[in-house]
Amino acid sequence: MRRFALVLLLVFSASSARGGDIFVNNVSGDDRNTGLSDSAAKGSDGPTSTIAKALRIARKGDRIILANTGVPYKESISLQGGDNSGWDFAPFVLQGNGAVLDGTAVIPIEAWKFVRNDIYCFAPTYKQYQQLYLNGKPAKRVVLESRDELDKLEPMTWDLVDGIIFFRSEQDVDPGNYRLSYTAQRTGITLYEVRHVQILDLTVQGFQLDGINAHSNCYNTQLVSITSRGNGRSGVSVGGASKVTIARSLLGDNATVQLRGEGFSKTTVLDCTLLENTAPATFHQDARIEIDRQEVTDAQAAQTAQTLRRIPRPDAPASALQR
Repeated sequence: MRRFALVLLLVFSASSARGGDIFVNNVSGDDRNTGLSDSAAKGSDGPTSTIAKALRIARKGDRIILANTGVPYKESISLQGGDNSGWDFAPFVLQGNGAVLDGTAVIPIEAWKFVRNDIYCFAPTYKQYQQLYLNGKPAKRVVLESRDELDKLEPMTWDLVDGIIFFRSEQDVDPGNYRLSYTAQRTGITLYEVRHVQILDLTVQGFQLDGINAHSNCYNTQLVSITSRGNGRSGVSVGGASKVTIARSLLGDNATVQLRGEGFSKTTVLDCTLLENTAPATFHQDARIEIDRQEVTDAQAAQTAQTLRRIPRPDAPASALQR
């Protein structure tokens, strides 16, 4: 009888351990809501408006479900500790449904300063890594050694020199005539000391440092059907002793490297595309990166990993951001 009662207790505990759903909608939601329903008609039980609020009220094993409203979520979010973790049988899930998490901000017209010969400059808050966006897509970059080479900029190109963005417009056209934005927020998604986490079907773009950063001690973390593009340093960075799997995802148009590993971390890449159109596919400092069961060595990633290939999905884009 005691054994039967113990079995019932274990079954009940496993069932109750599975988390609930929290709904987020950045158009119709309200952060005063509980997020228990995806419908704004449910009043205070309707969706929250920000992912950050959903993460604050989440508990272990919960699932956060984003509405893809067509409007980017303009947030920088963090998953940290036990409340943002799961179990092996019930992971903590951030379900993107194809939504976009975007870290860019429009450059105010008055922030541009004239330099010379249709060249203008802008001083961003974060100066080490940057991206300049033109009409919602990364602008063409020309790498300069110093300010003495500014005249090498062609019209509609840019570079970051001494922490300053220099942009050359078309002849006699003020930069205020273009839709120019920069990477204003630091990191799209930061993970720290989490277990059993899945991030699914989400685009992360336009952040100053990394699209996704598994900072330290992130175990059994899975990034599936992720597009991380147009970020100032990398699409995905994995550090510390973290163990991360990236599957059926696309990393491209990131400024320094597409996939970055450091510390004692291990990153397993399965069935992904790492575009080398703007930067090397991988960089690893003491870390392990394994791509389609082949470990990346100290040789150049382009020769070792051979990662430039199409994702076998009919809806996969040909490149990270069409220019």
